[in-house]
Amino acid sequence: MAKAQYIAFYITVCCIAFIVSKIVVSVLLYKRWKRKHLIYEEDGFSGGKMVMFKSAMMQSLKSDELFKKTLKLSYKDIIGSGGYGTVYKLMLNESTAFAVKRLNRGTAERDRGFERELEAMGDIKHRNILTLHGYCTTPQYNLLIYELMPNGSLDTFLHGRSVETKLLDWPSRYKIALGAARGISYLHHDCIPHIIHRDIKSSNILLDQNMEAQVSDFGLATLMEPDKTHVSTLVAGTFGYLAPEYFDTGKATVKGDVYSFGVVLLELLTGRKPTDEEFFKEGTKLVTWVKAVVEHKWEEYVLDSSLKCSPADEINGVFRIAFLCLEPEPSKRPTMADVVKMLEQARSERVVEEY
Repeated sequence: MAKAQYIAFYITVCCIAFIVSKIVVSVLLYKRWKRKHLIYEEDGFSGGKMVMFKSAMMQSLKSDELFKKTLKLSYKDIIGSGGYGTVYKLMLNESTAFAVKRLNRGTAERDRGFERELEAMGDIKHRNILTLHGYCTTPQYNLLIYELMPNGSLDTFLHGRSVETKLLDWPSRYKIALGAARGISYLHHDCIPHIIHRDIKSSNILLDQNMEAQVSDFGLATLMEPDKTHVSTLVAGTFGYLAPEYFDTGKATVKGDVYSFGVVLLELLTGRKPTDEEFFKEGTKLVTWVKAVVEHKWEEYVLDSSLKCSPADEINGVFRIAFLCLEPEPSKRPTMADVVKMLEQARSERVVEEY
């Protein structure tokens, strides 16, 4: 009996020591990350706190310059708005500008959206994911400070006023599709824990000065451990882009993002929004419509009119990739890593057909 008690005591002590060591290591790693990434952190601004992350752009800023500029933002500086909040253009000088997303506090859901976005974006560095430069919290509102994308969103180019002055040619659309796919693939496969975006759509794909795609708006993002297959959640996202299984199971998976990306591919190919009744024939499910287009080779009849002289083999290949992404059964959809590979080799239809 005494020996058994000694063994139990020994195991307990070892477990406690292991847990304590993990906590200590976590604290040390966090402090190391903080020293590496933060160049400025200040409490006391209007009862709140401002944090800026280390980057070449932020190095030359004075400690309180950015915050003082945010206090002067007005309706004249608004460049976007929606359920996620209001986005302002913040000019520090002639060569330095930021996009500032303001989220008014007051509801638990708004605060959770801010926390999700901050948690998902805080340590991500990828050429196809919008860079978060810092944030500010106050009792009245939260601010997220992003890199400014001079060419706005893909939605604006395809459906907004800018389409009147500058059309997207096929090489640009292909480049945007591949860049967005690489960004989403990074979230799904290279981040630990994995990140499910849950709101992939054309308005959340922003374009930099080189028309390079950057995935943005992580207010609905969900983190998922590598050994998990899904995360139970409320149905959230944008109608027309949501995967059908969300409504049946209420579970978010990376394959839901794949479905949404398939819808974005169709937008790039057709120039139409997924809510366009004329585009998606009434009473016809999306996947049935796409299947008919692919099987009967109707691509040229539904293609955006500005792409009529584009290479048919590449366009038909991307239609087939979209069809794979839009499979009703999630397990039959490719992963985003597979989608990237297929898009990279879109000039070879054989790659898609052999998948």
